[in-house]
Amino acid sequence: MISVIVLLGVLLGLITQVDLLPVKNSTEIQESKARLKRKYSDEMPDFDEMTAMDQILEVNSKLRAPRGLSIKEGDIAFSYVRSAINCPGNACLWPKSIDGFVYVPYILSPLYDDMDRITIETGMQDISSGSCVKFVPRTHEASFLDIQPRYGCWSFLGQTGGSQILSLQTPGCMWSGIAAHEFMHALGFVHEQSRSDRDHYVTIVWKNILPDHIHNFRKQVTNNLNSPYDYSSVMHYGRYAFSEDGGPTIIPKPDPYIPIGQRDGPSALDLHKINVLYDCGANE
Repeated sequence: MISVIVLLGVLLGLITQVDLLPVKNSTEIQESKARLKRKYSDEMPDFDEMTAMDQILEVNSKLRAPRGLSIKEGDIAFSYVRSAINCPGNACLWPKSIDGFVYVPYILSPLYDDMDRITIETGMQDISSGSCVKFVPRTHEASFLDIQPRYGCWSFLGQTGGSQILSLQTPGCMWSGIAAHEFMHALGFVHEQSRSDRDHYVTIVWKNILPDHIHNFRKQVTNNLNSPYDYSSVMHYGRYAFSEDGGPTIIPKPDPYIPIGQRDGPSALDLHKINVLYDCGANE
């Protein structure tokens, strides 16, 4: 009987000690959650819902721009602002051959393994199969894409002349949709929600954007090629891009539930716009 009383006393003491342990209050928990939410990439509820741009921002969140360059809108490298869509005289476009095709020479770093090469070449093929743009291994051409597994996923806009670096880090950027996204930048396309007419189609929720990244949502002076706004463009930001507190930063209108962005590759409208920009004619 005495042993039972002693045992009950020990158990009571343990329970009392547990009750006295410090517990995080609800304010601390909420603050901790808020800190976690300040990484925009954490806002995506499911990997299956991530767009190409979501993954690019995830990889590039740790990126420091290479010396002499800056990165705008998350993945566009520039030494000065330029886009083939509004480049005077189309001087920034890749030249069209006499046969009506646009050949974009490239070299691929030997640091990529076979699977990386297949992924990158699939991104090329997804563009070439629906447009007059053909990516071809470089032989002697003076201007070409130099595709390298540098830090992050990024590209210049349009043809810059000479050796033109396009970075596809491995494994972070190894989605064919990401490769196609960066190739479209190299062809001269800005992000879809940067179009000059975007306010007719989406609402930018400025209060939800990380303050240091508000500049990434500025509209560009673009020639929209008489093409409809494309919510499903591979060039479109995801709904939560650069979100500060977990709320959406882009809301489609009039239907706020329209999916925006994707990671599969260029949409039908993406390919159409390539053909319009490069005046592909019968090769569409």
